Amino acid sequence: MLKTAIVLSLVATLVSLFSGLFFLVRDEGRRSRVIAALFVRVCLAALTVALIAWGFWSGELRPGLAS
Repeated sequence: MLKTAIVLSLVATLVSLFSGLFFLVRDEGRRSRVIAALFVRVCLAALTVALIAWGFWSGELRPGLAS
């Protein structure tokens, strides 16, 4: 379950990354949507790091080979 949440968080981060790129190209002068996409991406990255830290702390994730 935790690995699925981490993968979904990473996918959502990538979606936010490309939406920010789209807004940057599309909205040449206005920056509010680009800033919002950046804020979402930073929050998703923090969530991903927190999920990974929780996984290591709880013992659900272990360093080494994937299982």
